Amino acid sequence: MAAKLTTAQVSALLDVLKNRFEKNQGRYKGILWDDVETRLKNLPAILRSLHAMEETGGEPDVVGADKGTGAIIFMDCSAESPAGRRSCCFDLAAWEARKEARPQTDAMTMAAEMGIEMLTEEQYRFLQTKGKFDLKTSSWIQTPEKIRALDGALFCDRRYDTVFTYHNGAQSYYAARGFRGVLYV
Repeated sequence: MAAKLTTAQVSALLDVLKNRFEKNQGRYKGILWDDVETRLKNLPAILRSLHAMEETGGEPDVVGADKGTGAIIFMDCSAESPAGRRSCCFDLAAWEARKEARPQTDAMTMAAEMGIEMLTEEQYRFLQTKGKFDLKTSSWIQTPEKIRALDGALFCDRRYDTVFTYHNGAQSYYAARGFRGVLYV
């Protein structure tokens, strides 16, 4: 992730986010772009994270506000799992356990480097109320420790107009599986 965005990068990112925000008003309720922009301009680390989400194909967009804190919620809203975050195993332990044919990275490390969190199952299902995502791909999601301790990991997708949660070995990776992130502003 870039240490600092240039003024031109910030301006371009804000333009992209504003256009997406205005184009997809059904994803949120009662949120004004001016409020979003004001918050973003004062949070350079958040802007870097949104930039990383955008650069990896996530198409981050506002999907609502946290009822408890009032934080604005951004999620990856690309139709399919972000292209720049695919072909990765679940976490560093899974990556290290692979003796050969290791992918370039793992999902949990990449999310941490981007300053975002991987979606939980609940967040993934919430995202699916905002559109139809992962019709051809799938996305790793946060996995309960008891499953992870047994070398498993969870992922979701949408097929047959239904959201499914599956399991796989955490070491596995596929060209059509990535991960989606969430960011609170």
